[in-house]
Amino acid sequence: MTADLPIIRLRPKSKPQAIRHGFPWVFADELVTDRRTKAIAPGSFALLEDAERQPLALVTVNPDSRIIARVMDADPQARVTRDWIAARLRRALALRERLYDQPFYRLVHAEADGLPGTIIDRFGDAAVIQPNAAWAERMIADIAGALGEVTGISTVILNGQGRARGLEGLDERMEILSGGVSGPVEVPMNGAIYLADLTQGQKTGLFYDQRPNHAFAQRLTQGARVLDVFSHVGGFGLAALAAGAVQATCVDASAAALELAEGGARAMGAEARLVTRKGDAFTQMEALATEGAQFDVVICDPPAFAPSKQALEAGLRAYERVAKLAAPLVAKGGYLGLCSCSHAADLTAFRNASARGIGRGGRRMQLLHSGQAGPDHPTLPQLAETGYLKALFFRLDG
Repeated sequence: MTADLPIIRLRPKSKPQAIRHGFPWVFADELVTDRRTKAIAPGSFALLEDAERQPLALVTVNPDSRIIARVMDADPQARVTRDWIAARLRRALALRERLYDQPFYRLVHAEADGLPGTIIDRFGDAAVIQPNAAWAERMIADIAGALGEVTGISTVILNGQGRARGLEGLDERMEILSGGVSGPVEVPMNGAIYLADLTQGQKTGLFYDQRPNHAFAQRLTQGARVLDVFSHVGGFGLAALAAGAVQATCVDASAAALELAEGGARAMGAEARLVTRKGDAFTQMEALATEGAQFDVVICDPPAFAPSKQALEAGLRAYERVAKLAAPLVAKGGYLGLCSCSHAADLTAFRNASARGIGRGGRRMQLLHSGQAGPDHPTLPQLAETGYLKALFFRLDG
């Protein structure tokens, strides 16, 4: 049954127990990389064996990537076909349909949902696929076909952009695989309405991962003046308006994102309570301080300042600076929310950087709540990268 697949083998000093216990990746320095292994076409499948030639798993191979193999199935006899993909999608869909009463969620969260390097976000009758691994790029037609079969959606968009594809040696591209979109999609979430641009927006168009953190923030924002920094399409700001904030100010460098935030506010009938400020977030926070502005709730949700271990030190300094600039903008007894989507910065490191920044901003604090991504972004305990999102909420005095 394995004669049709190449065989790749762990080096003698590599530990097969990690794979047997669920770790999904094999790094290039853990594998015997002879000429035959290097000649395997990126995205092909192979049988992974330990150094004693005992089969471990069916894997996909990319000799061009530091992650040279990703586990597809713990059963070495399995084969990846459209039916195999459909089975994984049905399992993922069953979880989301149990969790949510409307079809707006992350349907597939890569390795944690058994489809390595593959992200699928659902927007009602449309879905956006990010094939960030070579096997998914090679089998995109099967993934899209299985997706339509399992969910019944009519529009499927391939969003092949971002740093992850570059690490796999994949080119950037955008393509509508089926159906079509005529404009931004309205997405209801936590009582707010967001506008998601599925073809021109950032990532897939909307960040579903912050849903539970939006909900926690809503408990703090009724009747409040709210500042949402790095707001994208109005994530925390629109959630605050839905919860009864008297005003939300959204700050972002993207005019397109702020236009979508304004469109979401109009769809909610809350446009009169939304203020937008376009510009660099650090510069805008400094300007607000100069203006003497104060807010009952300030939330900062910046991009990944520490996307890799090499960037960790600089990233933590950036998170500290965000906290330092944001803290003086919070009224006495008000609340500060700080977020990080950098997997290289773990919760302890991010919490310490945030606390240092708040202290340097002249404020004393209570940590009220630590949040993470929603359950449509499940994590693998063995893989820190799947548990990337941290959200800290503080009450400030002094």
